[in-house]
Amino acid sequence: MKTERVQTYLAVFGEEEDGGYSVSVPALPGCFSQGDTFEEARKNIEEAIRLYLDDADEETKTYLRSRRGEVVTPVSV
Repeated sequence: MKTERVQTYLAVFGEEEDGGYSVSVPALPGCFSQGDTFEEARKNIEEAIRLYLDDADEETKTYLRSRRGEVVTPVSV
């Protein structure tokens, strides 16, 4: 039985002035999406991440593997 590994990425959401949300994934340069609602934007970025990873070349995949184990946490100043 093949076990599917889950990868978790930090997604940054921003509320747009004209409505809706934009979202980016800092660990995946160029991975962006949007949605009319927060939930739609969340679903859209999940799909964008899957497509990004499916289309990544070997150099990008090697880079992403090298970043495994990094921890991202908010810091207030």
